[in-house]
Amino acid sequence: MYQNHVSWLDKFCAKHPKFAIPNLMLYIAIGNIAVYLIDLFSMGGFSLASTLSFNRYAILHGQIWRLVSFVFISESGDLLLRGTGIFFVLVSAYFYWWIGSLLEREWGTTKFTLFYLGGVALNILYGMLTGYTSIAYVNLSMFLAFATLYPDMEILLFMILPVRVKWLAWIDAALFVWAVVSNLLVGNWIGALLPVVAILNYLIFFWPDFQYLFAKAKRRTSPQTINFKKAQKELRERRGYLHKCSVCGVTDQDDPGMEFRYCSKCSGYYCYCANHINNHVHVQ
Repeated sequence: MYQNHVSWLDKFCAKHPKFAIPNLMLYIAIGNIAVYLIDLFSMGGFSLASTLSFNRYAILHGQIWRLVSFVFISESGDLLLRGTGIFFVLVSAYFYWWIGSLLEREWGTTKFTLFYLGGVALNILYGMLTGYTSIAYVNLSMFLAFATLYPDMEILLFMILPVRVKWLAWIDAALFVWAVVSNLLVGNWIGALLPVVAILNYLIFFWPDFQYLFAKAKRRTSPQTINFKKAQKELRERRGYLHKCSVCGVTDQDDPGMEFRYCSKCSGYYCYCANHINNHVHVQ
C-alpha cells in the first residue's frame, strides 16, 4: 500500500522538518550492539543494560535517563543469552537498521522519526502508568509498517531462504496476537496491553491510508457508481448508436470504421467524426 494522497500527517511533516533525526535507526542499532558487548565482556557482575533499562521506581527517584536509554537494550532477553546471543543481536540490529533506513527513504526523515519516537513515547507513557514497558514491540510495529509498504519484497530468511515480506508480516501479526493471548491466559493484563500500544502507533500513521482505501473500495462497489461499459451498451441499444458527429450527423452505426472525438474547446459535450474534429466552429 503506497500513499498517493496527502494526509494531515504528511502536511505536518512538511511544515516541521526540524523534528527529523537523520539515520535514527543507525544510532539505535549501534547502541544496541555497544550495550550488549559491554555487558558481555564486563567483569564483577556489572550490567549496563540494568542501568539503562526502563524502571519506573528509578525514574521517579531521579534516574530520568532511563526514559530514553531503554531503547538501546537488545532483544536478547535482558542478556539471558549472554555469550551465545551475539549473533542474534548483530543480525537483529542490522535488520532493524535496514528496514528503518528504507522507511526513512520512503517516508522522509521527519515522518519516520515521528513514527519511531511516537512509538517510544506511547511506551514511555504506558510504562509510567503500569511500571513495565519494552522496546521490542515498537521494533515489531516498525517491521509491520515496512511490510505494509513493501509487501512483495523478498528477503533472505536466515540468509538462505528467500521469502516475501508479507508472509513474515503474518508471522509478525501472529506474534502480537500470541503475546496478547498468552499474557491474558496467565492474568498478566499489563503485558497483554503492551503489544496493543505498539499497534496503536501503527494505526495512527496508517489510518489515513486505510480510510482512503476503504473510501475507494466503497466507491467501486457503490450502486450509484457508473459502470461505463454497461452504460454505453444501454445507450447504444436505446438510440441505435453511441457516437454522432455534430457537423455531418454520421454515427458509428452508419460507419463502424469511423473514429470519433470530443472537442475540449467546445463549451459542452460535442462529438465530431475524424473529418470534422479539426474542421468545425467551436461552440461557445
